[in-house]
Amino acid sequence: MKNLEQTRREIDRIDEGLVKLFLERLAVSRDVAMAKLETGGPVSDPAREREILTRVSEAAGPENENAARLFFSTLFSISKARQRGILKGDSPLVREIKGTIAAHANPFPSRAFVACCGTEGSYAQQAATRLVKVPTIMYFNSFEKVFEAVEKGLCAYGVLPVENSAAGSVTAVYDLMQKHSFHIVRAVRLRVDHVLLAPPGVKLSDVREVASHPHALAQCTAFFKAHPEIKAVPAANTAVAAKEIASSGRRDVAVIASRLCAELYGLQVVAEKIQDTVSNYTRFICISKELEIFPDASKISIMLSLPHRPGSLAEIISKFAAIDVNLTKLESRPVPGVDFEFRFIFDFEASPSDGSVLSLLSELSLDPEIEHFAFLGAYGER
Repeated sequence: MKNLEQTRREIDRIDEGLVKLFLERLAVSRDVAMAKLETGGPVSDPAREREILTRVSEAAGPENENAARLFFSTLFSISKARQRGILKGDSPLVREIKGTIAAHANPFPSRAFVACCGTEGSYAQQAATRLVKVPTIMYFNSFEKVFEAVEKGLCAYGVLPVENSAAGSVTAVYDLMQKHSFHIVRAVRLRVDHVLLAPPGVKLSDVREVASHPHALAQCTAFFKAHPEIKAVPAANTAVAAKEIASSGRRDVAVIASRLCAELYGLQVVAEKIQDTVSNYTRFICISKELEIFPDASKISIMLSLPHRPGSLAEIISKFAAIDVNLTKLESRPVPGVDFEFRFIFDFEASPSDGSVLSLLSELSLDPEIEHFAFLGAYGER
């Protein structure tokens, strides 16, 4: 019986042979691409791929059939990516990214018109002042209006929440991403400390209703469990709810909002830090109509639709792993009006100047199996 060291030496010998065969196969794939360049033939040949998979499955036998199919499917993917690179060169997306990087050598602007949801004192307003040093803020009553304000050129930038460390993703924003044309140019993580505010003289024992944005309510579940007599009332925005309660004249209502709203609207703090977790953060993105990539860009977001077949998502994820890129978020959202179809949003840490990353983006944007691909942006996150 062979010992561990002997079997490892044998594996090393086999691996050396595999590398030589792999490189030989890539060289032949290049020859195939050059032949297709002359004839105008397509990169993909599904019939031939099925023929090869059938052949290798039979050769591998029942026990190893699935592993063999996975191995050769990966080879097909690598080969087709190489062929597309030879036939088409840099994709239009990569050329646009390179041009945008060259055009934005200066830091992010310190003054700009910014659209955000709510009113003065909202967490979006606080995020906007973190993202732009001297913002001129225009307030809107919905996330969609913020997207529209940027699309129509009313504001250069828009600020939107996308996820909270306790309550998860803001699904309404992710759904709107599929509908609107925009680019992410910056992001910030804002610490959120919720306080319970009420009109002066109102005690916690007087309160029967608490209003706030649904995400803020979801971040304070322990408070409502401790006070079952209090009803949670969804509102459009934390600061808007605070402003309305301040002028309502009611003595049985309170609001979950920021401490800033107490000063702005003449409310008093009834309870401190009522969120479920001490480390409560909300991530906000700053969007623009045009693609802008600034020198501090270290994160990239893309959105794509994948073919409805086993392994399609795994294949994409393996491409990121192959170039040592860390995925920080993967969000799936149903495609509106289409049953059982989803779009995926990937956030990952990478420089938009990295050659390997640009090659991957080029490959994904040119892949005909990906029905919808959108480069959402490359940006710095604070």
